[in-house]
Amino acid sequence: MNNVSLIGRLTQDPELRTTSSGLSTCSFTIAVDGRPSADGEPHTDFIRCVAWRNQAENLCKYQHKGSQIGVTGRIQTGSYDAQDGTKRYTTDVVADRIIFLGSKGDTNTNYEVSNEAPVETADLSEDPYANMGEETVLSDDDLPF
Repeated sequence: MNNVSLIGRLTQDPELRTTSSGLSTCSFTIAVDGRPSADGEPHTDFIRCVAWRNQAENLCKYQHKGSQIGVTGRIQTGSYDAQDGTKRYTTDVVADRIIFLGSKGDTNTNYEVSNEAPVETADLSEDPYANMGEETVLSDDDLPF
């Protein structure tokens, strides 16, 4: 199973890019607090991540350097040949879901961003079953359990 969950702060302002096929993407790095060393020194990992489509657009629009976010996704590895002829290897977290946890010093509520379409909510100010007709009464003998 390839699944990762991280909470960290953006190390720089995210920048939106568009692929040649028109897809929005954003590569970003988050600083994640790691376990302290044996002598108690704090440790920070810098994790490269990539977001696509709506997530990338919203991340760039609403977050900035220092903002705390939560990322869930999967690890993706790759490689490429550098200009000097050496082979370079990459490891990135491809974000499935990003949660905005706020900026340093913020007390705002959390916001979640995903690639899924927004869910429409029903108007519950009126009884949705008001026009269903007469109420049906069931006895215990009518129930299958």
